[in-house]
Amino acid sequence: MSIALSEQAARDQRPDRTGWVASAISIRGYIGRNRPLLVGFIFLFALVLFIGIGHLTVDTEAARPLSVRTLQPPSWELPFGSDKQGRNLYAVMVVGTPLTFRIGLIAGILGVTFGTIVAFISAYYGGIVDDVIKVLIDIGLTIPGLVILITIAMKVHGGLTVNQMTFVVAILAWLYPARTIRSQVLTLKQRGFVQIARLSGMRGPEVIVRELLPNLLPYLVGSLVSSIGAAVLAAIGLEVLGLGPFEAPTLGMTIYWVSYNAAIINGWWWWWVPPIVVIAILFTGLFLVAVGLDELANPRIRTRV
Repeated sequence: MSIALSEQAARDQRPDRTGWVASAISIRGYIGRNRPLLVGFIFLFALVLFIGIGHLTVDTEAARPLSVRTLQPPSWELPFGSDKQGRNLYAVMVVGTPLTFRIGLIAGILGVTFGTIVAFISAYYGGIVDDVIKVLIDIGLTIPGLVILITIAMKVHGGLTVNQMTFVVAILAWLYPARTIRSQVLTLKQRGFVQIARLSGMRGPEVIVRELLPNLLPYLVGSLVSSIGAAVLAAIGLEVLGLGPFEAPTLGMTIYWVSYNAAIINGWWWWWVPPIVVIAILFTGLFLVAVGLDELANPRIRTRV
């Protein structure tokens, strides 16, 4: 009898994996139905696979100048050819793609995090705080962002490093997320469950963390993906203008050297095609993921998970 009770108790203490398995199957089925999200993940995974294979098949030190013969067209030894500086363009793409994405990722995370904090404070508490923040956001969005970034970048003596470039881009990355998230919070805080939470004695920060934030998580993730794409675009724009880190083989700096050396006019097509293709795949993947996450966050177009 005691043995049977022990076995029953052991079975009761085992974690129920049925719910986890069902959830995993449901999520996999939803991703299969959400075509933009699926295709976007495939595009981004293709880039990750390219970088992983690249680190196994090429010496990343060849991304430095004078590593190979200059202006060599694609061959078995140099799949993407070489540029006028003597860099293996295959190694440049393998090293530069994650560098460029890292700038956008960190700047996007910083922008969305700060924008989310500002949006919650502004929309939830209202009053003069909301008025001041709203005016600051409106002014910031009115001024062309690229002009501000160019001005800041030009004030840095000795050229920007990759980390400095990240923070320069992040300076304005919070404005648009703050406006859109604020509008979502203004709508959400009028819902019944928020009013009940207030009447139950919850304080403002507790209502934000326990009630508002979980309901906005899908929207925040979608905003993060969009902000990453915008930050990557801003970084590439600065680099193409010659305001980026000259020593770093990022995608934007590669295009800058293409323009500086008139590679298109001279017919050195293998120099400018790889960065353009990688940038196109990266932006297409991020855009499709953002569209797929928007479907998940928007109840009007959401399909059952």
